[in-house]
Amino acid sequence: MPLDIVASVCPHDCPSACALEIERTGRRLGRVRGAAAQSYTRAVVCAKVARYAERQHHPARLSQPLHRVGEKGAGIEAFRPISWDAALDEVADALTRAAQRHGSEAVWPYYYAGTMGLVQRDGINRLRHAMGYSREDLTICNALSDAGWFAGVGAKRGVDGCEIAKSDLIVVWGGNPVSTQVNVMTHVAAARRERGAKLVVIDPYRTATAERADLHLAPLPGTDGALACAMMHLLFKEGYADRVYMARHTDDPAGLEAHLATRTPAWASGITGLAEDEIVGFARLYGRTKRSYIRVGYGFSRSRNGSAQLFAVSCLPAVTGAWAHEGGGALYSNLGLVAIDHTLIEGLDRLDPATRILDQSRIGPVLTGDPRDLGNGPPVSALFVQNTNPMVVAPESRLVHRGFARSDLFVCVHEQFLTETAAMADIVLPATTFLEHDDLYLGGAHTYLQLGRAVLPPHAKCRSNHDVINGLAERLGAQHPGFAMSAVELIDRTLQLSGLPGVESFPDGGRLDCCPPFATGHFLDGFPQADKKFHFRADWSAIGQEYASLPALPDHVAAIDDGDPERPFRLVAAPSRSFLNTSFNNTPSSIACEGRPTALIHPDVLSELRLGDGDRVRIGNRRGSLVVHTRRFAGMQKRVVIVEGLWPNHAFEEGIGINLLTSADPGLPRGGAVFHDTSVWLRPA
Repeated sequence: MPLDIVASVCPHDCPSACALEIERTGRRLGRVRGAAAQSYTRAVVCAKVARYAERQHHPARLSQPLHRVGEKGAGIEAFRPISWDAALDEVADALTRAAQRHGSEAVWPYYYAGTMGLVQRDGINRLRHAMGYSREDLTICNALSDAGWFAGVGAKRGVDGCEIAKSDLIVVWGGNPVSTQVNVMTHVAAARRERGAKLVVIDPYRTATAERADLHLAPLPGTDGALACAMMHLLFKEGYADRVYMARHTDDPAGLEAHLATRTPAWASGITGLAEDEIVGFARLYGRTKRSYIRVGYGFSRSRNGSAQLFAVSCLPAVTGAWAHEGGGALYSNLGLVAIDHTLIEGLDRLDPATRILDQSRIGPVLTGDPRDLGNGPPVSALFVQNTNPMVVAPESRLVHRGFARSDLFVCVHEQFLTETAAMADIVLPATTFLEHDDLYLGGAHTYLQLGRAVLPPHAKCRSNHDVINGLAERLGAQHPGFAMSAVELIDRTLQLSGLPGVESFPDGGRLDCCPPFATGHFLDGFPQADKKFHFRADWSAIGQEYASLPALPDHVAAIDDGDPERPFRLVAAPSRSFLNTSFNNTPSSIACEGRPTALIHPDVLSELRLGDGDRVRIGNRRGSLVVHTRRFAGMQKRVVIVEGLWPNHAFEEGIGINLLTSADPGLPRGGAVFHDTSVWLRPA
């Protein structure tokens, strides 16, 4: 068969939303490349997506609906095939019985970002709202970072990622784009080549990105806010602050300067563990470089004080006036750049605001009946899961596993593989990949709205999320116009309702650049706050209910799990290069690249424990303990321990992964998972 090349969009949970060029031969996928014509992707794609044929044609892909007849968690042997009609009938009957027994809130449709496409990801909410099922607070990734960015900037947008190439100083703060967002490095390389730009990385350990940096600062986890405050102290003290800019574009520069008078580099050194001269040197470099661009990552926000940390960092370009310059300012995410009307996709016109909201990060406490989560409502007795794998990715894994093991809990999982969560289900439904369905994609890192069309037929008997939602809606009697539409029809109508070109009018290649004019992109015509100013003085009460512990002005908030003599080490469960959450952790090349679950431990600590490279170490806290192998690693402070990658539970000796140790405590002020805020002990295994 002849080879042809078609356009697509990467759907995975990454800000890049890469524009793709797909090689196909009949029903077979060939190479996957970044699209050269899209100005952010620029022909670059990460290695794991470049090898997508491994995932697309993996021999373990689910191919037909399954009904569990054996023990939960036992694997494929516990299931037998059934027809689609029988599977959907059984799911609809189980959801109906749960609602009849305990009320509609006993059913919890549960999802996240296994795909970032608006139709295939968010359509589950249309079923939720039409049926009055429990709502879901999407806290597991960006609730804390959103709160911190909104506190100062006011909306989820920033300077176009392509402008990194026009910067003289790029600061990657709390991210590792070499591993998790490779396109950033394309633009960094252009800035270095064409402008002699410097790259600074702020991260608790020497990541692959930090290895390429001109300067790496490794603060203790949970202390980035102190570093940012000390930098601002010096910017004011040494004349780097742009007072003209602040007078025009910020709310209270005088109040900020007075507040920071005692937040000296020496003060921050005692909190962060960084040397005072490191802090001073970085602050001066940032202050004297007007075209400075901060690429704000998610990592340092995944802490109990994460929103306050991100807010403090977001204040820096407002102090120096970097926002006013091409190649200057900051970007956290551009997912709020394009105003999409989500009403039809999500059924927002059927939403009852009185319906309870359950925190997705607290699925363990929810399923084990914690009254702090359930309140006066019924227990969750039926789960319908799409696009996520909470048996691995959710915090406090022991509680999650205990909840899924309940004999009175009905679970349906719609998935591409028999994940750990799918293995606990009563019904498993086989799902399409992004290559087999239509969808619409926003990008957090750039300014494009992208249309991705199916380029391969569905594998075996797989069905898309949209088709499954519509099939259940028909059986449940759910009423909404979106249930009668195809995915393309839903996309087309949503675009029209949003004042955007419809499917037939969309640009060739499916990429609509929505980049605003310079003044708007850099907030020179006003920040998206009521007073049009950047807010140094945050109104946390407008963002979340748990605001009392957060100071209005940027500061270090000592709300973290900072350890004690019994748990002296700070664990960061960081992303790995070859996995994306739990996607790709079953493909041969990714497993070969990552090896096995490993703890990066400082050489001095290994010596104290009388352990060497490759030895077994037990890591624990009050939630439990697990065993991994060690790797000698000097690129961090002695108190820091790093375990990269969300490995399958079976990759660990005792059958439970790293999130056994992480907490489901909500971050301030409105919740959010605190994966990087964990204190532990270490012992020889």
